[in-house]
Amino acid sequence: MSFPRTQIENLSVPRMLIGTNWFTGYSHTSAAKDKFICKVQNRKNLADIIETFMRAGVDAIYGVGPGASPLNEAVADAEDRVGSKCIRIGTPHLDLSGTAEAHAANEKTFDDFAAIGCDVCLPHMCITDAMVDRKTESIPGMDEFCAMIRQRGMIPGLSTHMPETVIYADKSDLDVGTYVQIYNAAGFLMQLEVDWVHRIIHEAKKPVITIKPLAAGRLLPLVGLAFNWATLRDRDMICIGCLTADEAQEVIDISLSQLSRQGPAVELQSTRSKKSVTR
Repeated sequence: MSFPRTQIENLSVPRMLIGTNWFTGYSHTSAAKDKFICKVQNRKNLADIIETFMRAGVDAIYGVGPGASPLNEAVADAEDRVGSKCIRIGTPHLDLSGTAEAHAANEKTFDDFAAIGCDVCLPHMCITDAMVDRKTESIPGMDEFCAMIRQRGMIPGLSTHMPETVIYADKSDLDVGTYVQIYNAAGFLMQLEVDWVHRIIHEAKKPVITIKPLAAGRLLPLVGLAFNWATLRDRDMICIGCLTADEAQEVIDISLSQLSRQGPAVELQSTRSKKSVTR
């Protein structure tokens, strides 16, 4: 079974996206865990993980950028192994100072993202959320960035941690193709209760990419994925990061079993304390 797909405008994308926090050292756990990630990940390991996803039809990666080595090389390696293209979704950092120099720098940033084959470009949440104006219920200045992204043949979107962003962008008919929202059963890093964000996602005019589905490792894959797949719309996506190719295969298998409403045929952990319930 190939992974189910949805659309970001005219671009066909899988409903699961490859996350990159566990590639680049952002564990949301501790500095020690971040160092561990950076120590164990290399070009081959990353290519193995990306290849595993791509062979299951999960051919889109979230979090690429110019100069991101060894990630960019690993994506290219996985593409060569599989023989198909991986969709690239980038989250650039921009200069918000408003000067002529800042404008030129931002032009170059978008040029650089286009040059690496970025298909969807979402200003990073530290940029988007800094621009959100709760007083006017708008995101002033974002339309200029969206136009710059369009000019380079990329689909604009908004990476955000603020639930208001989706509402304000929809209200103003901002020219974007997708949104990002933190969404998980634990409410980890979410600024509002889960049920509120659930409603915002369901009322969004555009497909939504949900991030942190396992609450950065605080939820078991079965639990976190079951919640997201059961409560999202068919047009929405889950972005999930993995440390190994085996983890990638597990989240693929669990997701496919849940989407098909079948019991997961996933190997469980084996410990002495579980001997009494082993058949």
